[in-house]
Amino acid sequence: MTVAHNFPSGSNVRGLTRRGLLARAMAAGATFVVGSGFVAARDAAWAVETTTLKPATMATLIQMARDIYPHDRIADRYYAIAVKGYDTAEKAQMVEEGITGLNLVAKAQGFDDYLSAGWEKDRVTMLRMIEHTPFFQTVRAGLVTGLYNQKEIWPVFGYEGESFSHGGYIERGFNDIDWL
Repeated sequence: MTVAHNFPSGSNVRGLTRRGLLARAMAAGATFVVGSGFVAARDAAWAVETTTLKPATMATLIQMARDIYPHDRIADRYYAIAVKGYDTAEKAQMVEEGITGLNLVAKAQGFDDYLSAGWEKDRVTMLRMIEHTPFFQTVRAGLVTGLYNQKEIWPVFGYEGESFSHGGYIERGFNDIDWL
């Protein structure tokens, strides 16, 4: 994964519009496009604005979330929604320092930063090196609700939602265990 922030020499980045940035990043093959105050997907129609965190930090946080709870059938935008809550003044210092630490681990492993590690296996190795830190534990715990409480992804897991308003599970598939 690469972050589009280094343009070829001679390119004029002053006055570059978001549309122009996205077009150049797509041509360069970036997965996440990091601009001034936003992170966008190259291959999908979503973007997340950042107000406190650096856009590169948010892009790293999104990839970190995907690596902690990997689901191939869930789009990055749901991971972006799950970590958007860390873009606050109260959490910014912890997150910025945590991502800086993660990037230092990546450098020690021979990568430019966490995002530049192209293989999930390499990124998971890095996450295991920081899993004892309060930063990692906070992000991991927050993802449990931040990611899995999104109703739009429940069908991917076969979860139909709460059952109380429908009279419980007894008449709604509780007894359809045919695989036992």
